[in-house]
Amino acid sequence: MALKQNLQQKLGLKINPLQIQLIKLLELPTYQLEQRIKEELESNPLLEEGEEEPEYATENEEEFEEREEEEGPERNEDDFTLEDYISDDDDIPDYKLSVTNASKDDETRDLIFSQGATFRENLLNQLGMRNLSDFEKKVAEYIIGNIDDDGYLRRDIENIVDDLAFGAGIEISEQEVERLLKIIQEFEPSGVGARDLKECLLLQIRHKLSEHPNYPGLHTAQAVLTDCFEEFSRKHYEKIARKLRISDADLKVAIEEILKLNPKPGGAAGDSSFERNAEKVIPDFTLDLVDGELQLTLNSGNLPELRINKAYLNILDGYKNGQSIKNKKDVVSFVKYKLNSAKSFIDAVEQRNNTLMLTMTAIVQFQKQFFLTGDESLLRPMILRDIADITGLDVSTISRVSNSKYVQTWFGIYALKDFFTGSMQMDTGEEVSTGELKNTLKDIIEAEDKKKPLTDDELVDLMNQKGYQIARRTIAKYRQMLDIPVARLRREI
Repeated sequence: MALKQNLQQKLGLKINPLQIQLIKLLELPTYQLEQRIKEELESNPLLEEGEEEPEYATENEEEFEEREEEEGPERNEDDFTLEDYISDDDDIPDYKLSVTNASKDDETRDLIFSQGATFRENLLNQLGMRNLSDFEKKVAEYIIGNIDDDGYLRRDIENIVDDLAFGAGIEISEQEVERLLKIIQEFEPSGVGARDLKECLLLQIRHKLSEHPNYPGLHTAQAVLTDCFEEFSRKHYEKIARKLRISDADLKVAIEEILKLNPKPGGAAGDSSFERNAEKVIPDFTLDLVDGELQLTLNSGNLPELRINKAYLNILDGYKNGQSIKNKKDVVSFVKYKLNSAKSFIDAVEQRNNTLMLTMTAIVQFQKQFFLTGDESLLRPMILRDIADITGLDVSTISRVSNSKYVQTWFGIYALKDFFTGSMQMDTGEEVSTGELKNTLKDIIEAEDKKKPLTDDELVDLMNQKGYQIARRTIAKYRQMLDIPVARLRREI
């Protein structure tokens, strides 16, 4: 088989490292960018906090480059150089850029870590205050271990008895487990250890009754939960009133007491799981109204100014005397690699900030009437392409900027993605945003008679009367997006 040589031309698109880094930084909100900068400061010794200096190169670097060209790449295999440990594809490991020893003169500080008691720790602490035998405490601890984060015991007593017998070798009756569960259900927060919502609410009502035994509304609320829980869950208030033979006024007081109860007692017991899972919102922009004019600023938060660390470049001075030319070459290569990385990161952060300001400025101009008044009905229909055309940026760039970013206005905090809405044409031919449709629908529902709430079909008719030609399925979709329940569940006494 003969080998042949030929030339081919191919047209391809390749993204350089700076563009890749910029894309990643554009997606980061302010608080995540702060963490990213800290990581870069730790990994790159040529990057430091402070105002950027215009000149990066030094005479030392230029001098060593000239000497490298004169003396050539000759190298003895026995020589030790940094190049043996520098990879083109990998960064320098952190342990090579830091020391682990400390001077006796160094100031040492003890880190103080504070954490509140978790939900289960709180229950175990209350268990320790009860006069129980070691055997009973062991079973009670097992029961507490099966209570979920909402405060419910989702497992059957029979299954717990089997688990204790086969898993821990503890023989105990269902009645004894039930008795220990009743003790746990007396713990704070009230309602903990319930096996379903009905029992949870009843435990809380009984706890209130023990403190206020003469309050009639609590007795009625207990009767509603005990005898009419199914009707209560479906808001069939007329059936409840007839069954319990009470007036609408008494029923209303009882319902108000029930609505004050906590359906998830475990969530309010000092457990920090909610805070850990909750999204952290720090506005990336601040928009103020000063003398009738809008002023937009980029929220830098605790972001430091970045500059090149000249101290590391000055280290090259130490290699002028008493060092081989080869070692000088290796040090210069290392410093140049880190220097390019630091310059690229500084440029990427600056480009990110410029792109964010350019995009947000275009959004403010497009939705100027909304930002001047705070009236959501003035939100114009806007898509990503509209802002891309104004800024000259790609649609994907606008999408990255608007994702996970927030702006603090003089009337509240908004996600940038909320400003991008679809449109619908009215009978008059005018286009309105979906935000206006939602606000109109919300206003109609808020003004309805709560004793006879409007059905989705009735909402369609009212929207059509206002000029919005909208289908029933769209009404249902917008209602769910606004977190508004169906008519039956909106009923009030």
